[in-house]
Amino acid sequence: MAENSKNIMVNRDVFLGVAFALLAAIGFSAKAILVKLAYLDSVDAVTLLALRMAFSAPFFIGVALWTKRQHAEPLNKHDRILVLALGLIGYYLSSFLDFLGLQYISAGLERLILFLYPTMTVILSALVYKRAIGRKVLAAMALCYAGIVLVFLHDMGMKQDSSSILGASLVFASTLSYSLYLVGAGHAIARIGAARFTAYAMVVASVASLLQFGVTHPLSALSLPVRVYELAIAMAIVSTVLPVFLLSHAIRHIGSGSASLIGTIGPISTIYMAYVFLHEHISLLQIVGSSLVLMGVLIISASSKSEEK
Repeated sequence: MAENSKNIMVNRDVFLGVAFALLAAIGFSAKAILVKLAYLDSVDAVTLLALRMAFSAPFFIGVALWTKRQHAEPLNKHDRILVLALGLIGYYLSSFLDFLGLQYISAGLERLILFLYPTMTVILSALVYKRAIGRKVLAAMALCYAGIVLVFLHDMGMKQDSSSILGASLVFASTLSYSLYLVGAGHAIARIGAARFTAYAMVVASVASLLQFGVTHPLSALSLPVRVYELAIAMAIVSTVLPVFLLSHAIRHIGSGSASLIGTIGPISTIYMAYVFLHEHISLLQIVGSSLVLMGVLIISASSKSEEK
């Protein structure tokens, strides 16, 4: 009887972990759809990012205050600089470049380019820590970038102009910025704690986004349709706050390896949602390219997990 109860608890944990990981992946993926829908009302990237961060900031401020009570020891000067720098690079700059890029490329291509971050992290780690990159990982990276080229060609064919190059470059820069953050965040998270670090870094990014809007835009720029505010609130809750906490719960139930593998559904869900909500065309070129990217990322993730053991 006790054994049966234990099995039921294990199965429940696995079910909850998988469900949380799936919801987190879909939530993160929905961001591109919400941004593209907001752009239909002629809102610019700076204003939209400021609205997203303004609506999500109260949640992260609350978490920051809660974690501060849990950790009596205040951050030292080195930790404060780390939080400031990584918050600006990983959340503010990365998000801003991503929002800019989404003005020019499809949601599906944006998500796939963002999904290249494991390849960039491998390259940056190799440069910083003088690690050799194995042939298997190099082959997987080649698969990823070949897939991106195919999906990029799909976008170029649909648009018939050079704006896709600008958009892809901006999102690629966003992915590079986020990869720099990941390489530097390991040390900071180990010292500060995951929840505390994430909350503080998000507050930094929120302040930077709001300052940018304040310096570059008049208050009259906030005279926007109600629909834009609704989308910004959805972006803050569905694609920012909830996925962060859902993912952390998923990792607690099934581990980071399983959660990251389930997260590979993200680009596929973005392409499907773009088809449903944005009426973006799905071609064979896009399907093949997406499959190559996913295969490459899975191989790199599996290789990284083997090296950690």
